[in-house]
Amino acid sequence: MLGMVLAVGTLGYMILEGWHLLDAFYMTVITITTVGYGEIRKVDEVGRIFTVFLIFMGMGIMAYTLGMVAQTMVELQVKSLWGRKKLGSEIRLIRNHYILCGYGRMGKIITQELKSKGIPLLVIDSDPELKQMLENIEVPYIIDDATSEDVLMEAGIERAKGLVSMVSSDADNLFVTMTARGLNHTLFILVRTDEESTQKKLLRAGADRVVRPYLIGGRMMAQTIIRPSVTDFLEFTIHDKDMDLNMEELMVGKDSKLKGLTLVDSGIRQELDIIIVAIRKSDGKMGFNPSSQTLIESGDTLIAMGLTDDLDRLSAKLASG
Repeated sequence: MLGMVLAVGTLGYMILEGWHLLDAFYMTVITITTVGYGEIRKVDEVGRIFTVFLIFMGMGIMAYTLGMVAQTMVELQVKSLWGRKKLGSEIRLIRNHYILCGYGRMGKIITQELKSKGIPLLVIDSDPELKQMLENIEVPYIIDDATSEDVLMEAGIERAKGLVSMVSSDADNLFVTMTARGLNHTLFILVRTDEESTQKKLLRAGADRVVRPYLIGGRMMAQTIIRPSVTDFLEFTIHDKDMDLNMEELMVGKDSKLKGLTLVDSGIRQELDIIIVAIRKSDGKMGFNPSSQTLIESGDTLIAMGLTDDLDRLSAKLASG
């Protein structure tokens, strides 16, 4: 509508007054915006009547246009305030979650995997351009410095189950680890690094696990050359979501009816067709390829491989009676 008025006014002055395009367009703009500059050239009676018509038509459309712009700005502001309020409430209510510091390429993969398993997650990153991306995937976030103690407190680190630090530098990762450990002594802390020397410092600073992606990637590529079939099998069982065969770790609960039974008496292999690859005891010791006479105890973690439905049934049995 505004474009139509500009076009009508410009053509009107060009036809009625014989003005050039620029003069006619300029006169149309100052007329419908009522800036009060006056006539740039003398106009006759027909031109004045046309100008009056243009003023009334232009004022209405300009008022409507400005009103629409103002309404849009107010709606965006309200939406932004409501979004921040909703995000703040979500952060305050989150419990037993993982805090991901640094949303880079590896951070995206971690986020996808945790979300697919229904594990609550909160992202901290200093890049404001990530807001829309994180909102689209419905992940709560804080755009700020992850090394700040106040930011970690805002992220609910005292209520968190774990923290994954993957910020830009090893120095920042070290600082995040020290700060997080000081705020929550029971927190599980997983940190990324590229240097072996930094790995030792991170462990001393309080990290539970330190991952070196380049080392893991290099070894994986080497194993693909040396043992391709083994590598393919591990890829299928761990990473292939289309394959029903999975490997899971299942905790033995205090009320499990399998507690106190041996593996052979539990019926895990015979009834559920599940292979127990290893058992991690409550003291942290790992026993690989356990014998059929191995006792299942409360607090044990069974590393099991089988079909997804069978693993779910075993998980239910291990959790309670």
